[in-house]
Amino acid sequence: MLDLAGELHRWIAEGREFAVATVVTVGGSAPRGPGAALAVDSAGSAIGSVSGGCVEGAVYDLCREALRTGETVLERFGYSDEDAFAVGLTCGGTIDVLITPVSAQAPARTALGPALSAAARGEPAALARVARGPAELLGHALLVRSDGTSEGGLGGHPELDRVAAAEALALLETGRTGTVDLSGSGAGWGSPGTESGGGSHCPGGLTLLVESNVPPPRMIVFGAVDFASALARAGKFLGYHVTVCDARPVFATRDRFPDADEVVVDWPHRYLRCTATDARTVLCVLTHDAKFDVPLLKEALRMPAAFVGAMGSRRTHEDRNRRLRSEGVTERELSRLRSPIGLDLGARTPEETALSIVAEIVAARRGGTGAPLTGGKTPIHHENRDHGSPAVA
Repeated sequence: MLDLAGELHRWIAEGREFAVATVVTVGGSAPRGPGAALAVDSAGSAIGSVSGGCVEGAVYDLCREALRTGETVLERFGYSDEDAFAVGLTCGGTIDVLITPVSAQAPARTALGPALSAAARGEPAALARVARGPAELLGHALLVRSDGTSEGGLGGHPELDRVAAAEALALLETGRTGTVDLSGSGAGWGSPGTESGGGSHCPGGLTLLVESNVPPPRMIVFGAVDFASALARAGKFLGYHVTVCDARPVFATRDRFPDADEVVVDWPHRYLRCTATDARTVLCVLTHDAKFDVPLLKEALRMPAAFVGAMGSRRTHEDRNRRLRSEGVTERELSRLRSPIGLDLGARTPEETALSIVAEIVAARRGGTGAPLTGGKTPIHHENRDHGSPAVA
């Protein structure tokens, strides 16, 4: 739901009533992961998607029904072998979808309003909602901020909120969205008035959907070359915060890189040493010059990053590795380097080369092989390996 935060925050400000359907869990092959959402307002306007088209019509109708009844429901959709025209996922997977109505007054009384507001402003926050459990708790929400403070509640004993907040904060710190199963042994979860140690009021436990909103991951492109301009544009399209860095002020200009969020004039290795990277950061070295590449990669291969790639021919790659080894870079560190960067698409133009590079980045992030799907036997939709989608990030 947080991927629709900007629009839903506007709907709340306008006093619209709406229902939002959110993917909770995915089984087998399915086009979208947990957190994907479709929202429908009382006038019938719709935004978002839960399945890329397979079950949108049925989910739309369920949202309209939720607006009529005011009830939160959990529905499962899957492929029907008996009836190929039944409502379901033709790709063969299953999805569980939580449909929650939001009245014009509800955001002021729950965590939904503050959560959407925080996400719309780009602030780190996690929204935990009861996706499975007693009917009276279904859909209740708890907002957890990066400093550990929380707002709202799950409708049970305060101990439930405490446990849920800790689990949500752990997912927020890694930028992940997913489900958390809580056993039924939590004391007094079913009622705020239950004494601690009085036993669970939630037989079978609870499942929480935790959606994390984190700043977009970084893509840092080193080398203000024509390939970098196309790569910056592709990176922005994929939801990255893009920085272009080069030591030459005549090339590293805003006019040449209008799609980049930042254009930095500095020696690449010096800039990288002084900037923040994490496990989602993508580093693309396009400088193609040993005096830039070697000191830069020596730093990059020892820093947190999801992807470190460098442009160059196979001869350049071998020479660069030799130079890096002489600088003390270990074989384990060198194994992180993807060079020559990109998938073999037969690319020639800067745009085609950028496509080959981001294709390898996506494959590395999602666990893909880069092989054609035609004639293949591997799943089309891989298990989510991401630590935070750039689109929500």
